[in-house]
Amino acid sequence: MAILVTKWFGVFLIDEKSGKIIDKKLMPKDPGLMAEKLAAIQRGSILEEERELAGKMPKVSVSAARQSELGKPMFYDSSFLDPKSFGFTEDIMHSAMLGLGRLRTSEPIPRDRNLVHAIRGLDDLIESSNLLNERLHEWYGMHFPELSDIAKDDRYAQLIAEHGDRESIIRELGLNIGSIGADLDDGDLKEMMGFADAVVRLYEKRETMELYITEIASEVAPNMCTLIGAPLSARLISLAGGLERLSSLPSSTVQLLGAEKAMFRHLRSGKRPPKHGVIYQHPDVHRSPYWQRGKIARALAGKILIAAKIDANKGSFRGEILKEEFETRVRDIQERYPEAPKKKQSQSTSKKKHGNKSRR
Repeated sequence: MAILVTKWFGVFLIDEKSGKIIDKKLMPKDPGLMAEKLAAIQRGSILEEERELAGKMPKVSVSAARQSELGKPMFYDSSFLDPKSFGFTEDIMHSAMLGLGRLRTSEPIPRDRNLVHAIRGLDDLIESSNLLNERLHEWYGMHFPELSDIAKDDRYAQLIAEHGDRESIIRELGLNIGSIGADLDDGDLKEMMGFADAVVRLYEKRETMELYITEIASEVAPNMCTLIGAPLSARLISLAGGLERLSSLPSSTVQLLGAEKAMFRHLRSGKRPPKHGVIYQHPDVHRSPYWQRGKIARALAGKILIAAKIDANKGSFRGEILKEEFETRVRDIQERYPEAPKKKQSQSTSKKKHGNKSRR
């Protein structure tokens, strides 16, 4: 049985039992050409040299999952292949690796990588806008504390930025109310208005970022977006570190993405493990009774993983079918488990009851 092994300095066809090299195709010693071939390997492509050597045997095994279309992947210790034995020095490797680094960093960035940073940027914007809005409430509240009961979030900041003093805001809102707040100097009011304007711009940026995230998610993961919506799809892709990595995770990990702290707490202290992570945001999960949520979350994670695999591999659209299958599973769970399970009596309670009976 022969096995195909690819090293940075060449491709080798080796007899699995004896370790003898049946045939080989060495890499070009030009660092630029070698870097291009290594970059193709990192992208998951199969080299022509690999196809040529694999075609010389009726059946071969391969040493990397990337080569699975050429044969069955298996582990093989190829550490005995020494590059110096084939004329490849450390200087050649160093130059090739530098060229590989330049090639990979100049490649176009996949859109799902932009999605990862966009969702994290949105989280930062949400945190910053909430923090600054809270500061604005405390600051402007000295002048017009009643406004916090009338306007919320970006509307609160917008009224202050555009109108300033409480009399102007009251006229704008068409209200007839008094205020227990203190008067302000013109300089103080001007600074408050400028601060409020900055808060308004943060809220506006949040809206444009959300639209941008929805656009990218719908483009790179149409099946996932149909199944669970663009915001939740984007968040899962971000938590996983990219669409391709998400598609490679087991469904149990997808189910718990975003619940890492709870899982570590369970492992450290023995507390109950979490049943779901960020997929709790899906309506069918968080609206369900507590005894159904774990089963629904498990079913949803399985469908998400299928959708992610299709999207990562540019497969045909099956989002509507996956959504219908998930909804059918939810109805099945609701019919099978309509009532909460009865709590089991603890051993201590059972012993007390038996003890009381024996004393009688």
